[in-house]
Amino acid sequence: MSQIEMDPERRPHLRKGWTTGACATAAARAAFEALLCGRFPDPVGITLPGGARPSFALAFEELGVDFARAGIVKDAGDDPDVTHGALVIAKVRRAAAGTGVAFAAGEGVGMITRAGLPLPPGEPAINPAPRKMIAAAIDEVARRFGVAGDVLVEISVPGGEKIAERTLNARLGIIGGLSILGTTGIVVPFSCAAWIDAIHRGIDVARAAGLNHIAGATGSTSEAAVKALHDMPDVALIEMGDFVGGMLKYLRRREVARVTIAGGFAKMTKLGQGLLDLHSRRGEVDFNWLAERCGDAGADLEFVAGARRANTAKEVVDLAIARRIDVGAQVAEAAWRTAAKALRGSAIALEIAVFDRDGGLIARTPFRKVH
Repeated sequence: MSQIEMDPERRPHLRKGWTTGACATAAARAAFEALLCGRFPDPVGITLPGGARPSFALAFEELGVDFARAGIVKDAGDDPDVTHGALVIAKVRRAAAGTGVAFAAGEGVGMITRAGLPLPPGEPAINPAPRKMIAAAIDEVARRFGVAGDVLVEISVPGGEKIAERTLNARLGIIGGLSILGTTGIVVPFSCAAWIDAIHRGIDVARAAGLNHIAGATGSTSEAAVKALHDMPDVALIEMGDFVGGMLKYLRRREVARVTIAGGFAKMTKLGQGLLDLHSRRGEVDFNWLAERCGDAGADLEFVAGARRANTAKEVVDLAIARRIDVGAQVAEAAWRTAAKALRGSAIALEIAVFDRDGGLIARTPFRKVH
């Protein structure tokens, strides 16, 4: 883990970047202006939803007989965004009068194939906020030149299909490439907002598919283990990471019948302690708390004292298993109580599954209604 991730105080000093939606908007504006007057504005300015007006340098331009294309290299600032450095291209053609701004997916931009996302199946994966930004930019140029803003805007990201393999798009039913994203146009380095939004979209897609059981996992090992435990389809698996609270609070408004929270022993220990953000910067394993759970499981005073001095949660659980002390069950029950509080008011049946680093099941609660 980098020092930046561990120290939130350094985040204000990190350089912000631009979303794919902002880049697509600037590229579309430049292409439309070139289509009208034969010249590409460079740099090209756009207005973001919050009122800021950044300018973007063009990295690509092409003027054809009845179209114009402009491209901008995405700069994600200091955020480890998988699309940093990608070329976002907008191709603009005139369309029939009165049709407004229509959108198409070019190379590297995905198509939506499942219900539950903000756009219906069959639409290019250009999210509503970027669509509004692009439409506003087209309208601004159209008013300036005194013409109608009836155009077809095709967004492409060369190599985007390969980049998308590193995202959750395929699981969400976005096939063939990336999504054009961004609600503000600005990328905030190491923000959890994008991840939590992906969790929410995963829940929406699972519900739209008619699934009544989903599982949120803290990592790839626990995800594979819970998938095997319940023979679950990929669409039912939510890559929750450390954001248990972000998942559970959304489920309180978007219920499914059954929910499994799956994770390693250390993460589930922190959930049992009452933490809903399981990242190390939000809190560490409390070995005094864990030692008390060992005592509740029947450990003798010597073992409890040793647990208080342990270096890792794995050390505690490995010794407990060797001595047939079921501390895993105590941790699972405590984790269930924390998660149930976050789901209060719902009728969801909740299960906690605790796995070791090899995906072996340490402990599991029964499904119980949280109310």
